[in-house]
Amino acid sequence: MKKKITVYCASSSNINEIYLESASKLGEMIALSGHEVVYGGGKVGLMGKLADGALRKGGKVTGIIPDFLMDLELGHSGVSKLIITKDLHERQRKMMDLADSIFVLPGGSGTFVELFEAVTWKRLGRIIIPIIIININNYFDTLIFALNKAIDEGFMRKEHFELWTVVDDIDSAVRTLHEKNSFVPFDIA
Repeated sequence: MKKKITVYCASSSNINEIYLESASKLGEMIALSGHEVVYGGGKVGLMGKLADGALRKGGKVTGIIPDFLMDLELGHSGVSKLIITKDLHERQRKMMDLADSIFVLPGGSGTFVELFEAVTWKRLGRIIIPIIIININNYFDTLIFALNKAIDEGFMRKEHFELWTVVDDIDSAVRTLHEKNSFVPFDIA
């Protein structure tokens, strides 16, 4: 069964190439598996590489972008479907509403907001889907430390640590998703 995989990631381009290559590879693997990419709709940075990777392999890609970013000509015109929202809040809600699972690639403040909103929604029972943080190049180490500290200090309960899964690379992410969600296996050859 085809699934929609929401991917949170950066629009930054002036970054270590390992992040850009990983985003492209993730897009390719989602497409080759027959699943659909849902993402922030951008044509630059990890967003652009993710979408281009999926499109290169014949995948379906739905971008969701606020109108003010379209006005800045940052929307990806080559995606299968581009949904324009009135603001970032509507974008985040639409991305989560469409998601059968969530992958989180490295990013900045926008990616962190999306991740924490997804974790909060899952904690409150609004979603029950897998949230997989892809810790490429140890990018999320300090964030994971902070989450562990919140649990250690009693701000979150120990079972909250099960709201997300952390993996180190794209291959591990797609294997984990298959295990957690009975997805059609990804081709990770």
